Amino acid sequence: MIGNILILLVVIGLVVLFGWLTYRAVRARKLWVKIVGGLGAGLLTLILAAAAFFGAKGMAATYFPDAPDAPDLTVAGTPEQVARGEYLVNIACVGCHSQVGPDGNPTGQHPLNGGWNIAEAEGFGFIGDMVTENLTPGGKLADYSDGELFRVLRYSIDQQGHELGMMSFLPYREISNEDTEAIIAYLRSLPPVPTNGITGDKMNFLGAVMSGAGLFGEAPPPAPAVVTAPPQGVNAEYGKYVATFGECRGCHGPDATGAPATSVSPAIPNPRPFVSELTLEQFTAVMRSGVKPDGQPFPETMPWQNASKMNDDDLAALYAYLTMEP
Repeated sequence: MIGNILILLVVIGLVVLFGWLTYRAVRARKLWVKIVGGLGAGLLTLILAAAAFFGAKGMAATYFPDAPDAPDLTVAGTPEQVARGEYLVNIACVGCHSQVGPDGNPTGQHPLNGGWNIAEAEGFGFIGDMVTENLTPGGKLADYSDGELFRVLRYSIDQQGHELGMMSFLPYREISNEDTEAIIAYLRSLPPVPTNGITGDKMNFLGAVMSGAGLFGEAPPPAPAVVTAPPQGVNAEYGKYVATFGECRGCHGPDATGAPATSVSPAIPNPRPFVSELTLEQFTAVMRSGVKPDGQPFPETMPWQNASKMNDDDLAALYAYLTMEP
C-alpha cells in the first residue's frame, strides 16, 4: 500500500512537471519548439494524468472499499455445520487453496495451506502477486474472528479492510448465511498447518491503474447482508445456487451464458449449448470423469473436478439449470 501511494505521488509530480513543460513549450518563440515540445510534453501529461487518475481510483477501491464492518458473529460449529461445510469447501475452495505441488500448482488435495500464486500462474504476474491463503488455523485464519471470516466470504474484505482482488469477482458472496457459517465451522475444525511464504494480494501500481480503468471486467453488484438459499431440490432454481457454490458462474458469467475476455483472461464459452445436447446420465458421467461423450477431455482450464465432488441430486439440479432458458 505505502509503495503504491509513493508511486502515485511521483506520477502526480510528473503530471505537474510535464504540464509546466507543455505550457513553456507553447509559449516558446520558435515554431518547432511549440509543435514538437507542446505535442510531446502535452501527450506525456495526458498519459501520466490518466495513470494518476485510474491508479488513484483503483487504489481507493482496493484499500478503502465501501463495505460494512465485520458482523458480531460466533459460529456454533455443530457436527451438521461441519459436515455441510466440508462438502462445500471440497467443491468451492480446494481447487485454489489446496496444497501446492512441485510444479507450483494446487494439487486439489488437503491440507488447505494455500500458497498458489494465481497471478503468476495465469500469466498476469505483471500486476503483482495474488497468493492463495492458508485456510487452516495454521495461517491467518487463526487471527480472524468468525465475523471477519464471514466478511471475507460475503464481501471479499480482509482483516485490514482491503478488498481481495480475485475473490471479489467470484460468486461466493451469493452463498447463503447458513452455508457461509458452515464453511467457517469446517475451516475451524481443520488441523493447523504452517504457512510457507507470504500469502495474500500484493497488487502493484500497474494493477491499480488497470483496476481503476475497468480492465479486469465488470465488478459484481454489492453483496446483501442476508442471503437465503432456495430449498434443496432437483430443479433449476436450486441448480443456480449449485452453480454458485460450485464456482460455475464465476467463470461462465452470472447467467452461465459465457463471459467476455478481459485484459487478464480469455473469453469463457457458453456451456448451455453443449449441456443441452446431453442426457442427465451423460452430463453426470462427463462431470465425474472430465471426458466428453466423444472421448475428448475438457481443456485444463475447465475445473470439472469441482462438479465431480457434487452429489447426484446437486448435479441433477445443475443440469436442470444449464438446460433451461437463461
